[in-house]
Amino acid sequence: MTRFGKYPDRDAFDLGAEASLAAIKDAGIDPRSIDGAYFGHVYQGMNAGQRVTGHIGISGIPVTNVENVCSSGATAIREASLAIRAGEHDVVLAVGLEHLSSKFKGALAPEEGDIEGAVGLTMPGVYAMRARRYLTDFGLTHAQLAMVSVKNKANAAVNPVAMYHKIVSLEEVLASRPIAEPLNLMECSPVSDGAAAVILMSGEKARQLGMSRAVRLAASSLRSGTVESEPSSMTFEPLTRATANAAYEVAGIGPEDVDFAEVHDCFSIAEALRVEGLGLFEQGTYLLAVGRGEANINGRLPINPSGGLLGKGHPLGATGAAQVVEVVRQLRGEAGPRQIDSPSIGVAHCRGGKAAGVEGAACTVQILVR
Repeated sequence: MTRFGKYPDRDAFDLGAEASLAAIKDAGIDPRSIDGAYFGHVYQGMNAGQRVTGHIGISGIPVTNVENVCSSGATAIREASLAIRAGEHDVVLAVGLEHLSSKFKGALAPEEGDIEGAVGLTMPGVYAMRARRYLTDFGLTHAQLAMVSVKNKANAAVNPVAMYHKIVSLEEVLASRPIAEPLNLMECSPVSDGAAAVILMSGEKARQLGMSRAVRLAASSLRSGTVESEPSSMTFEPLTRATANAAYEVAGIGPEDVDFAEVHDCFSIAEALRVEGLGLFEQGTYLLAVGRGEANINGRLPINPSGGLLGKGHPLGATGAAQVVEVVRQLRGEAGPRQIDSPSIGVAHCRGGKAAGVEGAACTVQILVR
């Protein structure tokens, strides 16, 4: 992956090419062996994938562009894996890319036709309400919630491809500019640019090529939210739970088998909701566990060792692919100073978007095994 950040002098296609070439080099394959490609992005317009493959000299293969809000990059990986399992392809390039800083300013809002969006509801507003309900229901404080950001920014500080490299204190998080009460600036993911890429291939092809560093994609689950016929819970995510359960069933594991996870922490409260939705911690207990250090890199169950969206950045289409890049690096033992001790099973969770009357637009859970 590229380093996430803001690139006023580069476009998404240049970043996508950088990540793609790095993935090809990492895999040690001839780029001519790639027989299909999937590109996840949100705001990059028509034929973004073809523009990237043109940059890197790959032509004549099927190229598919995928838009699935924040889960676009993760969905590209899922579609690539399905094509391989169906026997359509042997070696596939899957890429997530986004140049968000040139496409979007300010807080993300629902579409204008969405009744909530029409009255001004933005994503920070949604998550602020969820945070207030969660803190009230479980008797927790804003300081306990803000420790999620402290943890993730500390992890990002030792991740060379993260957007931010500054360790922050709890006091700094609490003193940062208010966005939507109780969420402050350092509890919200930033507008970012970047790209991430992976090479997927069939087990047979991996054996033929002697891929000793290969990591197995044991499950790749995608779900969209159900229609909200009554007010939905502000403190629990049925969509995350359903997506996770589908992935656990395919992989033949349970949440108790997971060694670490990359989780979609677009806001500090989102990490708590998603970790508990994945079944990794009991509802209402995660923030207490963060305070005890259980979710740290050297803790019982590390969460977002990359720095997460809060520390690494959040270029929408690239995020899901970048999570998988981190999980692979951890499982290979190649994560440097943020390396977890001997992990064998990692989870990447990505959720994004909101459609009127539906709990959530798209949620993916990928399970990778060494």
